[in-house]
Amino acid sequence: MEPTSPRYDALMTNLRTRERDLIALTQDLIRIPTLNPPGENYRAICDYLDQRLRRMGFATEMIRAHDTPGDCDEYPRWNVVARREGRRAGDCVHFTSHIDVVEVGAGWTFDPFGGELHDGKIYGRGACDMKGGLAASIIAVEAFLGVCPDFAGAIEISGTADEESGGYGGVAYLAEKGYFSPQKVQHVIIPEPLQKDRVCLGHRGGWWAEIETFGEIAHGSMPFLGDCAIRHMGAVLDVFEDKLFPAMALRRTDMPVVPEGARSSTMNINSIHGGQRETPAGSTALPSHCVPDSCRIVIDRRYLVEESLDGVRDEIAGLLDGLKRDRPKFDYAMRELNHVIPSMTDRDAPVARTVAAAIAQVLGKPAEFVASPGSYDQKHIDRIGKLKNCVAYGPGLLELAHKPDEYVGVADMMDSAAVMAQSLATLLLPGPKNGETT
Repeated sequence: MEPTSPRYDALMTNLRTRERDLIALTQDLIRIPTLNPPGENYRAICDYLDQRLRRMGFATEMIRAHDTPGDCDEYPRWNVVARREGRRAGDCVHFTSHIDVVEVGAGWTFDPFGGELHDGKIYGRGACDMKGGLAASIIAVEAFLGVCPDFAGAIEISGTADEESGGYGGVAYLAEKGYFSPQKVQHVIIPEPLQKDRVCLGHRGGWWAEIETFGEIAHGSMPFLGDCAIRHMGAVLDVFEDKLFPAMALRRTDMPVVPEGARSSTMNINSIHGGQRETPAGSTALPSHCVPDSCRIVIDRRYLVEESLDGVRDEIAGLLDGLKRDRPKFDYAMRELNHVIPSMTDRDAPVARTVAAAIAQVLGKPAEFVASPGSYDQKHIDRIGKLKNCVAYGPGLLELAHKPDEYVGVADMMDSAAVMAQSLATLLLPGPKNGETT
């Protein structure tokens, strides 16, 4: 659909009438506190989406990801998948968004689940990551259907569980069940918050592990009779600071990862636990005097497409083995928690070309192709579904994800919805596709 055509004008006009609805929809989604962990209110938000999408003429399925991590009767892993068929055969375009949000954390000046609109921004946990993107995709589809009911193929929208904890109860489960097979779906857009003028082609890899150091318990007044596991962990942290972090900083990727700091390998130390359990809040009890015999850290190692998973594991194991060789009484155990292989879609893939062209048409500026510092559900669509034609595109600033006073801009959501609607027009209406000639 050409930007100068009457139908394009009609599509954009239809979209502009939906701004108040977009705001209300985003606020409704934020006000359902889908905290993960533990996985609260998944069924409630899926029911809400189910009702909305059925009113649009979609056939819907409610799918529980039985026996996936965290799934239980108290916190079932629910997903909703909706499909609307066109008037004739053609490709299927699927918008998939995760419904879960991370913990609130401290430092908020807005109600984390209030969905307050202030100065053109909607505030709340999950506003940009990624309930604003989910709402924008729904509004984009509704506007498209209002102007282009004669489309070919099919449109799918899904709300999925657990992306914030790996996606195993969401997109991974659906991919295993065939929902993202290339025979069923041809184009996937994930409305993650990568900014409205960017097409995200993929993400770095990740390796998560727990490292434990061991000691010997003894009376705290005579630590020389024991062996302090926390001091051993201090040696681990020292060798990471002296050797690992400088080595990672020197590695650079050709992937267009943003922000700039993520063009290098990185590692975050997620947590550290050693010795006695912390005194519960409100307790006046004092700690006993013991030398700790165990200390554990969890590490989050993000690696580049130019690195290998085995190389990442071996590098850390080599440093720990060096300590075991050189440091008296040092011993450790290392347990892998999870890993993700880097994923990258070709920028000439049909969905990447289409979204980039729509950005240029709607925003009047060339699209920037980027890669994400963190992983998202593309990994499962790629590795399990075997579907390579997938990008992330959505409103919001990635830097706000998981932060206090997270927000999404209404204008950004409207612009992103226009890009999504134009992408649907290119992929599902008659006429030449991007890169083709008549």
